[in-house]
Amino acid sequence: MTPRSVIAAAGAACSAFALLLAAPGAASAATGQFRYTYTTAEGYDAVGFLNHPPSSQCINLQGPASEPGSFSRAPKNRTDATATVFLDADCEGDTYYTLPPGTGASDRLLLRSVVFS
Repeated sequence: MTPRSVIAAAGAACSAFALLLAAPGAASAATGQFRYTYTTAEGYDAVGFLNHPPSSQCINLQGPASEPGSFSRAPKNRTDATATVFLDADCEGDTYYTLPPGTGASDRLLLRSVVFS
């Protein structure tokens, strides 16, 4: 091996390593689906869901649950991450409940937001 080829190989290796360090990391996400029930403006029950939700990011549930005085209910955590559901929007407040992967809660558990760990 000539000195020139050794220098070229070392340069290529350093460039590859620099690209590896510069590449952004993949966003962490829970695998699976999170489901919840809500009542539509017309008074019908509907099911909302989040597919592969992001981890460590508060998610305000859409639909009537985002309206003041309105809540979603009966969460089902069918993801591989723990879901913490909050009665208040923006994952705030003292009223929250933790759902391990594969578990759910009854219609009595009200929620407006969720975060996955």
